[in-house]
Amino acid sequence: MSADSTVNPTNPRARRDGWVAPLCWSAVALEGFDLVVLGVVLPPLLRYPDWGLTPGTASLISVVGLLGVMVGALAIGPVTDIIGRRRTMLLTVIGFSVLTLLCAFAPNPWVFGLLRFLAGLGLGGVLPVALALVNEYARQGRSGSATTTLMTGYHVGAVLTALLGIVVIPAWGWRPMFVLGALPALVLVPLLLRYLPESESFLRERAAGVTASGAGERNPVTILFRGGYLRATLAFWVTSFMGLLLVYGLNTWLPEIMRSAGYELGAALALLLVLNVGAVAGLLVAGQVANRIGTRRSAIAWFSAAALFLALLSVRLPGVGVYISVLLAGVFVFSAQVLVYAYVSQLYPAAARGTALGAASGVGRLGAISGPLIGGALLSAGLAYPWGFYIFAAVAAIGAVSVAVVARTGEPAAVEKATTG
Repeated sequence: MSADSTVNPTNPRARRDGWVAPLCWSAVALEGFDLVVLGVVLPPLLRYPDWGLTPGTASLISVVGLLGVMVGALAIGPVTDIIGRRRTMLLTVIGFSVLTLLCAFAPNPWVFGLLRFLAGLGLGGVLPVALALVNEYARQGRSGSATTTLMTGYHVGAVLTALLGIVVIPAWGWRPMFVLGALPALVLVPLLLRYLPESESFLRERAAGVTASGAGERNPVTILFRGGYLRATLAFWVTSFMGLLLVYGLNTWLPEIMRSAGYELGAALALLLVLNVGAVAGLLVAGQVANRIGTRRSAIAWFSAAALFLALLSVRLPGVGVYISVLLAGVFVFSAQVLVYAYVSQLYPAAARGTALGAASGVGRLGAISGPLIGGALLSAGLAYPWGFYIFAAVAAIGAVSVAVVARTGEPAAVEKATTG
């Protein structure tokens, strides 16, 4: 049931629950901008004479930032349990926006890498909190589309990053990109302060002094490995590893891989833009498909299609053909991972939902780290095109298999229904 059907007298912001989806969407859009901007600025950074970066050192910077994201995602569950989801969202948005701004003034790659790590702590926390809030306030039976709609924000941010890169970098260089990425927080943070309600479930649990599943389940981490959830938890971790490897590997290195295939910088950045336009379209379609046929089957189909279209990118196509191929890859690659988040949100009880999302996202960040490393290694070896796409296709195929390992939707949930009446 939607939270807007009742007004909780302990939560004076409950009447503002209509703001949850747009505010969380905006926060995720800023996260998308900040996480994709490195892929946009890497081509000029590799040619920036003052720093002397190589693909290997650039990959290290990317990995350091993603380590911060992983730590942030893993730590966010306990943080939200203590201070609430509203305050956590505010702290994460303020933190990564300030640190992203400071990246524009980094004097050397070492300071730049440190700032990316610290910004990653906030970036890692935004998505699990936003997913938990949006799913809590979604209408019954619409969690699949609520999750995929939320994640369009990530790719809208990515598209804007690519567009700005095409316009800004040739004229002013890479540093202004980080200033532009931080400025929207000047509008978003006041809106969050004024309109974002606190989670109803958090307020109920705090008022009662126990978690929603009872005094015997005070630690939500234990729920992930008990009551029929162990297999699902491990399978989700493998799937998230594969899904985020694809997302970050492609967003970080697609422009440079395409340059190694003979495309000009402008065309390579345009392909990154097309990839993320396809992602937005794929998310809108995937949410509706998931509502109709179920999230599990949709996720398996999406990972399988991603494997097919990634393999097709290894074929050099003339003219508009390459743009169509990249667009179709984007449709399936990015929304496949988002369907995993939707599946996690549906499968686990409310008391463990935030922890389950944070764990899947956090463990998956190991894949996010691996993607840029694999891309950098292939580029250094001169094998990025076409072998990079073969490897990415194999990763998507493993993702499809690991989703299939998860028990069908509703089996563990039946345990929750039985215990909650």
